[in-house]
Amino acid sequence: MSDAPPPDMTPNNPWGPRPRRPDPHGETVRVTSPDLRRRAAIEKSRARLVAVAGVFLLLFMAIAGRLAFATLIDPLKPAPRVVEHFVPEPPEAAVAPPSGRASIVDANGQILAVSLPVADLYADPRQMMDTEAVAAALKKVLPQIDQADLARRLASAKAFVYVARQITPAQEIAVNNLGIPGLSFQTAYERRYPLGDTAAQVLGGVDIDSDGIAGVEKYFNTRLNSDPTPLRLSLDVRVQTILRDEVANAVKTFTAVGGCGIVEDATNGRILGMVSIPDYDANDLATASDAAKFNRCATGTYEPGSVFKLQTASMALDDDVIHLWDSFNTTHPIPIGRFHITDFEPKHYWMQLPDIMKFSSNIGASRISILIGKDRQRNWLQKLGLMTREPIQLPEAALPQVQPASTWGRATLMTVSFGNGIAETPLHIANTAVAIVDGGTLYKPTLLAANPGDAPPAGVRVMQESTSDTMRKIMRLIVLDGTGNMGEVPGYFVGAKTGTAQKVAAHGGYKKHTNYSSFVAAFPIYAPRYVVYVAIDSGHATAATHGFTTGGWMAAPSVAHVIARIGPMLNVMPRFDNVDAINRELAIPMPYPAPPGVVPLGPNNPGEPDDIADAGRPDRHDVRRAAPRAVTAAGWSAPASVAASLRHDAMYRVPAPATADAAR
Repeated sequence: MSDAPPPDMTPNNPWGPRPRRPDPHGETVRVTSPDLRRRAAIEKSRARLVAVAGVFLLLFMAIAGRLAFATLIDPLKPAPRVVEHFVPEPPEAAVAPPSGRASIVDANGQILAVSLPVADLYADPRQMMDTEAVAAALKKVLPQIDQADLARRLASAKAFVYVARQITPAQEIAVNNLGIPGLSFQTAYERRYPLGDTAAQVLGGVDIDSDGIAGVEKYFNTRLNSDPTPLRLSLDVRVQTILRDEVANAVKTFTAVGGCGIVEDATNGRILGMVSIPDYDANDLATASDAAKFNRCATGTYEPGSVFKLQTASMALDDDVIHLWDSFNTTHPIPIGRFHITDFEPKHYWMQLPDIMKFSSNIGASRISILIGKDRQRNWLQKLGLMTREPIQLPEAALPQVQPASTWGRATLMTVSFGNGIAETPLHIANTAVAIVDGGTLYKPTLLAANPGDAPPAGVRVMQESTSDTMRKIMRLIVLDGTGNMGEVPGYFVGAKTGTAQKVAAHGGYKKHTNYSSFVAAFPIYAPRYVVYVAIDSGHATAATHGFTTGGWMAAPSVAHVIARIGPMLNVMPRFDNVDAINRELAIPMPYPAPPGVVPLGPNNPGEPDDIADAGRPDRHDVRRAAPRAVTAAGWSAPASVAASLRHDAMYRVPAPATADAAR
């Protein structure tokens, strides 16, 4: 056999077909159905991943495009700095708390009262196992609670029990850390008074449920709980602070029982300051004494003393009962039974009205009152609101103590003319003084500030403008040359009237050497802007007062200090130009000449009997007196308060050097 390879198995190969050589790299693969399915699943998953990746790629491209547009193509302009354009809102635009009782602010937006959010702690006793242990644990973090009382209340079957009201944030955290089941908190509000004792009696206070119980808080309770807008008062904190400072200083200096002060706008009746000493921190109303809570300005009623002669003079002039040229017999006391109407510093000559007012003559005022008469006097007092409560926004405003018409005889007629036998609040005296100096218009006193756009308050004319003009001149004379000289303030042209009245004793009659000393002033008197009233209750004389306890010595200096301090801040500056011209305009010639052809009242034409000792005898109305009586030597009964006011010794002065210069 040949070693040659076998022939190919082709037709040209005679040896037959050549067998194929095996491929050394080849491999026989057998693919089953499971393998095919697995491969198909993998391919499907790969396709899905590619699709998801494509979606994310598109999203990222969109975001990148937006960022590129916002930062490179159309970038935002930088925001302006707010601080450079911020203009603080005025205090009047103060915003009240989002909820709770509305704030109270003064005329300039200073916060006087505000409600702050606090927490009330309450319990559901049904969720508690050991109420004694709970009460003991709470006592450790809430020392103000009564442990025994709390344990008793927690042992009840109630679903709601107050544990403590208005707790502090620190106490709230401490209670929460105890982890006691059944304890919860609820939001409440605590009333706070940031200025403490400032206007405490005016503001009043609220109870634990934020309901007003006194003062403005009570008067405007519904408004404060329903309208979140701050309630703006007419009070000016600056004026209030100065007024309190001066009144408190006078009370301390004269070791007085108390004192009060009022500043009122003479053009509209708004109260800028109302102070009563002693006072209290308005945040501690619950612990304040009754004397501290007592508002002497609006609630206290006192015999006003000689400041009431402003009423007597005004009513006599306004009704043409008397004129400035008339003279009255003030040479001797007026006897009424066993009592006498006397003057503190008798002058022993016939006086015209300016002198009667300048020297504060009780005798002169009494003689004028006889000409006025009972009906005219009562009608005047009624017209000026001196027989009714002042319509001010204080629930505590008191009713004057005025005798009924049935007991208003000659004695009452005369004693009321110089401020005895009648009791008024200081607010009455200040508000009627406004009417006397402002041209004759009586305003309702108010504690509310004016809102922008409000029309001026409408007053009521109660006297002729000419009467007011004359009274301003008389009040200026009192300060320049009379009992009110301690109230003068250079540049402010003060006009005023002093008042001194003995305090009524609890057992009837009057206390010796115990006076209610007052001073009411207006400035500038040629165009009055403000009225200031100060009264000192039961002050004691000092060396500086030369033994006197009269209004001219005790109250007038305080009024002068108040005027000097508040004038500039109220934009009333002292005036030193045209002083001579202003003084000439305000001057009253003395003696005042009667017009040609007029016969004035005087020694040759007294107008009423020179001897009016019988004036004290009762007329047919006097026999029905119901008040406590003191029997006079003439055998008729007079009210004890009136009889005591007619004593010969007025007791306005304690022993003092005979050379002392008295001011009443």
